[in-house]
This record gives sequence, C-alpha cells and structure tokens, in this order.
Amino acid sequence: MALLRRFCDLMMSRSASTSKSSQGSSSCGVRCSSMGTFDQLPTDVFMQILRLLGPRETARIRAVCWSWKLLASDNMLWVFFLRNGKETWDSVLFAESHLRIGFRSMMYFNHPSELSFMDIYAQREKVPGVVIIDGGSGYCKYGWSKYSSPSGRCATFLEFGNIESPMYSRLRHFFSTIYSRMQVKPSSQPIIVSIPICHSDDTESARACRRQLRETVYTVLTDLNAPAVCAIDQAVLALFAAKRTSGIVVNIGFHVTSVVPILHGKVMRNVGVEVVGQGALKVTGFLRELMQQRNIAFESLYTVRTLKERLCYVATDYDAELRKNSEASCEVTGEGWFTLSKERFQAAEILFQPHIGGVRAMGLHRAIALCMDHCAALETTIDDGWYKTLILAGGTACLPGLPERLQVELHKILEPSISRGIKILPPPYGPDSAWFGAKLVSNVSTFLQEWCIDKKHFRLKNRLY
Repeated sequence: MALLRRFCDLMMSRSASTSKSSQGSSSCGVRCSSMGTFDQLPTDVFMQILRLLGPRETARIRAVCWSWKLLASDNMLWVFFLRNGKETWDSVLFAESHLRIGFRSMMYFNHPSELSFMDIYAQREKVPGVVIIDGGSGYCKYGWSKYSSPSGRCATFLEFGNIESPMYSRLRHFFSTIYSRMQVKPSSQPIIVSIPICHSDDTESARACRRQLRETVYTVLTDLNAPAVCAIDQAVLALFAAKRTSGIVVNIGFHVTSVVPILHGKVMRNVGVEVVGQGALKVTGFLRELMQQRNIAFESLYTVRTLKERLCYVATDYDAELRKNSEASCEVTGEGWFTLSKERFQAAEILFQPHIGGVRAMGLHRAIALCMDHCAALETTIDDGWYKTLILAGGTACLPGLPERLQVELHKILEPSISRGIKILPPPYGPDSAWFGAKLVSNVSTFLQEWCIDKKHFRLKNRLY
C-alpha cells in the first residue's frame, strides 16, 4: 500500500494541467466509484503495481473500495501470480481444469469451463502440505508435495519387512519408517499413496484383493492419525503426469510390465489390463548374462543396473543394429571403466523377443496391440480414439529408442484403422512420473475429496476443502 501511495504522489507531482484534466475521470469503464487521488493512475499502471505488491497485498486491497475490488479480481492478474508460483503453468491449468472435478465427472467433461483464478489461488494456498508416497514395485519414492522432487527412496511396501508377516504389520512398519525419516506430524498432513497395479483382472476375487489392500492402507494410516488418505493407482498418476486423463499406460515395473487402459481417470479393467511376466529385473538380469558371456567382471547387480541406465538403449531395427559398431564406455564409481558393445541393445531386446533370454512371455508390443484391440472394440460415445495415446512409465521405460521401436512394431501388427494416429510418449518425469502425478493433484482439494477411500468413516481433523 505504501508503494502504491508513493507512486501516486509521483504522478501528482506532474503538471497541474494534466492533473486537472484527469481529475475525477476514470481510466477504465470498471471504475464506477471514486478512488480519490488514485484516479490519476492509468489502469495498466495500476495493474503493474498490483503485480509488484503480490497476491497477499492485492487480496487486502480488494477491501478498500468497489472499484479496487474489480481491478484486484482481474482473472489475468491472478494468472500472472499462478504463473510465477512454484508449479509450472501447464501443470496448474491441467490440474484445475481436468482434475478438480474428479473422475466421475470426467466422463462428461470436454472443455475447460470459465475459471476464477483468484479463487483457485486462494484454495491452493489453503490446502496443507501433503505427504506423497509412491509405492513402486521396485522401490518407493516419498516426499513433500511442496518440493520439486522426491526427498527419499526405500524398499517398496510390497516387500517391506518380513514377507510372511500380516499385511497390516508390514504396512504399519513401512509407514512409520517413512514418517520417522520425513519427520512428519501424522495428525496434520494428508497422505497421497500411489498403489502399484495388482490383480489385473476384473473378477470378484481380484476386486476383493484390491479392496483389501486399499482398506488396509487406509486403516494403518488412520491408526497413525492421518487426517485424510487418498489412494490412487500408480498407472493413473503416471497418466496425470503426462497431462492426460485418458490413454494406455505401459508401466514397466520391477517384476512385471502392465499395459493399463484408462478412460477419463478410471482403470478399464473390464476391457482388460494386459500383464507381461517380465520387467526391469529381467532386463538387468539378461544384461548380466551377456556380460558374463564376454567375461566382463563386475561386483554386484547394482553395477549392472548402473550400466543399463547409462549405456543401454532400444534398437529401432534389431537386425540392422547387429551390423553396426555400437561400442561405448562409462565409469562406475569404485569399479572403474566398463565397455559394452552389442550388449547395449541386446539387453532391452528381451522386451520384444523374450525367447532370446529363455523367457516364455508375450512380447511387449503384442501385449499393447492386444490391449488396443480390446479398447477399439469398446463402444464409447465420447472419444473413439482415447486409446491411441500411450504413456510409458517406469525406470526401464526411459531407455532411449523405446517409443520409436514401439511405433514401428505396432504399425506392423495392428489394423491401419487402429494404428493410425498413435502417439507414444516417454515417461514425462522419468522413473518418478507417478510421484509427480500425485504432486499435480496434491493442491486440488476437491479431487482429494473425491478419491478418499472409505470416506464415510473419515473424521477430518484438518479440512482439505
């Protein structure tokens, strides 16, 4: 306010003739009541000052008079404040225009409605800090929603502690450990939990198993005094991270690969979730075998995984790649330099030709094609091409060349009517895509309300909305 008054004094010090001619006039049609000496300011100058004052002072200024309230409520002004916040503008816009309404309403949602960005800014500021726990199939990523990336990693809750102990005990040990590492005050921080795709079919027993896992997660966190729990499938969060609500997520997990059709935020298990019986561990293990065949010495599987992440890639044309010189080297800390040649692309080829590694499983491209065939046969009146966007997820899905190879293979085996217009997107945030998908929804209070499990038993000690 002091800045605004000083600027006004500067304007008043100009020539008397200019002041007289401008006195009592309005710079904009919205100024229907006098702002006193501030009537001298052109509207664009006034808006620039509001930008400098920031959102808190701008919100307070709205109480001065009706004219100031109109100017300080300008949609583009609050878009400016949101654009200069911690999150990228496209993430904010996607979350507020697609996720705020919840997945049930997504079925009937096509275009973003008119948004009041001042209200959106206020609502996002009121939501407390959220703890995000992405329980991946290989390892878990956890951290605060207010930070730009996960703050730590640990063993996944599916393998935490004694595997023979009851699920409740394992999950309580797991979440207690996360709370301790993050120094979380359980009674004040809501939790978003990413749950790996499991029991892919839609039978009654599979639904019961998924329900049991979610209810156990909810029970444990409620017993630990979490004020609210939002449990979402990992594949759905990876889809959100790519700024999509419909598509097929190809999640290359630690042990298995899941091909998950998702329509408007909901996993279409009735269409069919295809599961390939191999994942990142098989690729790493096959690279180890290839290195052993060439008598390349290494100390641990961690070394092999490091080489896979740094040197390996997917060949667009496998036979043509065999005739090329693909040698490359890198240094692994504590073990020195390693040089790989054909192993660089042969390791990942097991995803497309499992038999070369002695694995009896469906090739990744065939599992995707099968899922797309099922989606094409599904009669939807909203969008008949929703399944043509494929989003890759998981650390191994970050291997260079994978989207291009999938594009080639799918065009070979799919009908032209289905393959035409396919888009294959690499993991938008690498192996942490699901965590970032949870971060997108962490400030959208109505989305959390819609997705909270077993809401009728909730006792919200700190309201989210």
